[in-house]
Amino acid sequence: MTKNFPLTSLLLLVLALVSAAGELAVAKPAMGINFGGPSDWNTELPFANVFMESRRWISQREGASWGKGPELDLDSQGWVRRLESGCYAETPLCTIEGGHYPSGIYTVRFRGKGKLTFMNAQVVDEKPGEIKIQVDSQHGAFWVQIRETDPADYIRNIQVFLPGYEAQPSVPWNPAFLARWKGVDTVRYMDLQHTNGSKLEKWSDRPQLGDATFSEKGVPIELLCDLANRLNANPWFCVPHRADDEFVRNMAQTIKKRLNPNLKVYVEYSNEVWNGQFEQCRYAQEKGKALLPDEQPWVCGWAWTSHRSREIFQIFEEVFGGTDRLVRVLASQAANSYVSEQLLKYSDVSEVTDALAIAPYFMNCIPKEYAEEFIRGGVSGALDHLEKQALPQSIEWMKKQKELADQYGVELVCYEAGQHLVGLWGANDREELNAICLEANASERMGKLYDAYFQAWEDVGGGLMCHFSSTGNWSKWGSWGLFRWADEKPADSPKYQAFERSLKRWSKAEK
Repeated sequence: MTKNFPLTSLLLLVLALVSAAGELAVAKPAMGINFGGPSDWNTELPFANVFMESRRWISQREGASWGKGPELDLDSQGWVRRLESGCYAETPLCTIEGGHYPSGIYTVRFRGKGKLTFMNAQVVDEKPGEIKIQVDSQHGAFWVQIRETDPADYIRNIQVFLPGYEAQPSVPWNPAFLARWKGVDTVRYMDLQHTNGSKLEKWSDRPQLGDATFSEKGVPIELLCDLANRLNANPWFCVPHRADDEFVRNMAQTIKKRLNPNLKVYVEYSNEVWNGQFEQCRYAQEKGKALLPDEQPWVCGWAWTSHRSREIFQIFEEVFGGTDRLVRVLASQAANSYVSEQLLKYSDVSEVTDALAIAPYFMNCIPKEYAEEFIRGGVSGALDHLEKQALPQSIEWMKKQKELADQYGVELVCYEAGQHLVGLWGANDREELNAICLEANASERMGKLYDAYFQAWEDVGGGLMCHFSSTGNWSKWGSWGLFRWADEKPADSPKYQAFERSLKRWSKAEK
């Protein structure tokens, strides 16, 4: 005879299950960051060796127009093997205005035989394989020029160290950069990998440690793992949209080998594959035709994103021997939960997805026809719009996407986040408009809006939030950076101060 289960015990069991489910459903917020991509104009100065961000060699011919030299003979890693008579190769470093990079003695080291010269820098000491140059950042960029090189032992492995850092060449990162971002939970590498429009397909195409510059293909995975290890932060990798299975498998194996075992790995297929302005979107739409031949291009693109994400997740799971260290990310459009649902539904990809990622910017993108009205409103009007319209709209996006994430049993995270105040389609050519956007971003009131924004994310039950971006000069194209310059003080950035407040609060809550 079956015994009756006591009613009080049944009620207690139900309450316990509901409580447990509630704890699982509410994610703990955490603060992450997006770094800028490698380029000679990157104001973050992440590397101790600034040549890592140099521009591709520019070929010059004496007496000819600028940049009109012959095609250069480069080796597989971008070093100049030989020069034609009367020709030279050069590249600019630290094209950063306003003196916002260190002045002083830079140490230049290299291998091979030839002659290096410099523009906007003065040689103060020279010996085989090493030259010391005096640089004054108030004069703008300085240039490295190869005037002669021996084809049998050509100049290569050029390093240009920031003042004072030449003694530790084994540490590739600028210590000030490491110190600034120590404590963030996660570092997203989308721009450091040059993800948008990436041409990488085969593993042999990948950026490698000996490359002349990382501005062409992005930063090698080995260095990105090293950065995560030094920061003790979880890395967020974006798999190039053209990468084949061998590339993905080797990428996963390299990460597993190089990354500290206590760190989790966020894995995302490319970046904003839903966004029509990117080449990866058009690629996905074309590939998706084989999956859904009778559908609209954008639907085909969503299908391919889900399909390829599932394949990538499986490869990473095989390499890592499970999913304990993986956070498998499916990224969508913040303003359109319909897109998110289609992505999660196709091929039942939600079954192998850990997080739905969005970028819920609080924004005012001003088209040309509204430029005059925006200018009349001034800084106060711009901030009023963000506070009374853009921020509430962003919060509604968060809520809708959180409901959908809960429905499919995945966490809600932000791959990018922050303000989005910028002119569009010619409006950003108006100096008055740009001045308002820049002043608004530097204001104390913007810092308070950031506080409210971060609190709203926490209240909604969001998990990781990766701000876009860390450091980058503000311009007519947007004011993305928490800092404009590497030498900017935290006390001078209300946006960063708000970021740091939530970082500390969320980190403390995690402990």
